[in-house]
Amino acid sequence: MTTLPDRIPPQQDPPPGAEPLSVMGVDYWRLAYPGGDEVYLTRDGLPFFAHLDPAGFWTDKAWFRAHSRKLSGTSTLFRIATRPARGFSKDIVLKWNRMGQEVVREEDLLEELPGEFNSPYEEFSLVYDLRSGGCSGGAGVDGGESGRRVRVATHKPLAIYVPGKTASPERIGRKDRLMEPKIAAHKEVTLDVFRNYAVIYEWIKGIDAAEAWREGLVSEEEMRALVARAEGDLRAAGFLVGDSKPQHVIVRPDQAGRPARARDGRALYALVDFELLARTSEYEERRRRRRRSTYLLKQKQRFEPLPGRKLPEHLSATRVLGVDYIYGPVSTTGGALWVVGNEPELFDYFLPENWEGTPRKRLSQTHGMYYTVTRDHIHVVWSLSHVGQKPDADPFHRHGRRMLDYGYNSPFEKFALALELRDKGIPAIYPRAVYMAGEAAPLPEEMRDGRRYRSHAPLLTPDGRPALRPDRDYFMIWGYWNGPDERLAALDGDYYEGISALQAHRCGVLSLEQYNEVMNRHRQRLAAAGFEDLSLSGKHALLSLRMGELVRTADGRPEVVVCNFELLRRRS
Repeated sequence: MTTLPDRIPPQQDPPPGAEPLSVMGVDYWRLAYPGGDEVYLTRDGLPFFAHLDPAGFWTDKAWFRAHSRKLSGTSTLFRIATRPARGFSKDIVLKWNRMGQEVVREEDLLEELPGEFNSPYEEFSLVYDLRSGGCSGGAGVDGGESGRRVRVATHKPLAIYVPGKTASPERIGRKDRLMEPKIAAHKEVTLDVFRNYAVIYEWIKGIDAAEAWREGLVSEEEMRALVARAEGDLRAAGFLVGDSKPQHVIVRPDQAGRPARARDGRALYALVDFELLARTSEYEERRRRRRRSTYLLKQKQRFEPLPGRKLPEHLSATRVLGVDYIYGPVSTTGGALWVVGNEPELFDYFLPENWEGTPRKRLSQTHGMYYTVTRDHIHVVWSLSHVGQKPDADPFHRHGRRMLDYGYNSPFEKFALALELRDKGIPAIYPRAVYMAGEAAPLPEEMRDGRRYRSHAPLLTPDGRPALRPDRDYFMIWGYWNGPDERLAALDGDYYEGISALQAHRCGVLSLEQYNEVMNRHRQRLAAAGFEDLSLSGKHALLSLRMGELVRTADGRPEVVVCNFELLRRRS
């Protein structure tokens, strides 16, 4: 087989027609081919996109038969020399993924070991995490029980190959009960139960530990010690694997016929086969805490300018009604997402797959507002926008007429109002993101209000489309009030408890006299800043409890946070 020369000029620019997307923290470039074939290139596979054309390694059966070798193992995998491109051929390993199939487990395996095959996207996400050091990676983070920094070498993930040809799930061996949670977990890309998936890795030169033992390069004791060491390194990095075997440990013989060794005298090795790779429960918890800590810090810094920083290809900086956003498409739903601020790392936290399907608690019977904890353990409140609907108000009552004359604010207006209030010294809940979902069901004619769509017509997305569309549903994501962002970034855990003024009165925290005083002062503060709430109620004034006591301002009065912007307007 023709192998890759030692030095090849890297070609990092995506090929024409490549669609960028991110799945489970891994960036891909999707290429579509005749017949429905798809290839998802990783950053390591991008320089070799010409070699990873399906015709160069799989669909040309004559080439495949002449330039491939089936490898041993319980799964179906091949070593293939691709068709030459740019003057050389590339040696790859193609392995057909077994997600949704039953895993035959040994009775003596530990319960914590993974019991399901990874999807190809899960596998690559885990492998990239492992390659970066896992829980031992990152500045100032010690890994494992030994506290040492662990780098586990693996073969490089190049691409995921999805043939266009379909087959019944029964023929593929997939079980509905195993595929359903996989499909639910893959919001960024749709898993097709009728299609096969293959992972493609770069071929690693060398032989596995079992072969090295059979050829007399290592003793049986050395072989077992090497496998145990690999398992220990995995554990120290925060990982475990359900099928640890000598065949998965690759060594490279030196000129003397012994495994090559590092400066410390230990044999160099690399791991392959990750269909049963998983993070330890300890690492998962550490990862969750680290991601939340990063989130809190990024929220504190979200409006800081980022001069010279290059955004990911699928994201754009934009400004709507005076508010800075990071904008990007949501490929899985055909929607779009605007995340408040200038920090692109916050974008993924608000993708719908991170909050839409998590357990929720309804906060308002009239406004459809829900509290949830996202998959990253971020506390948020989300609600469906009423923009485009007429308020349910009495047209024969003065307040009702004013509400109907004004109409519901759009999500972008609400966010602009919330930030303007904060700039004027009036606390307000934190606007986080606007999510535009799929097509909306048409409203009855008598309920429609098209004024916001007309007034927002000049507002466009970075890709030239209307930001506010009547054929789409809009969701607003707010920070759940448990304290100021600056306070939580410095001391995460000392939370405030939010309670509306009306609820505080009903619970006996505020007397009727105190309640009326809070509401009158709240109304006066809004008016002094140039605002009025056309539907003001005690539910719109949020108070804070800390250790059962009301949080108060410097003058001793209960601090009030504005938490409803549906019919808040600037005074003329």
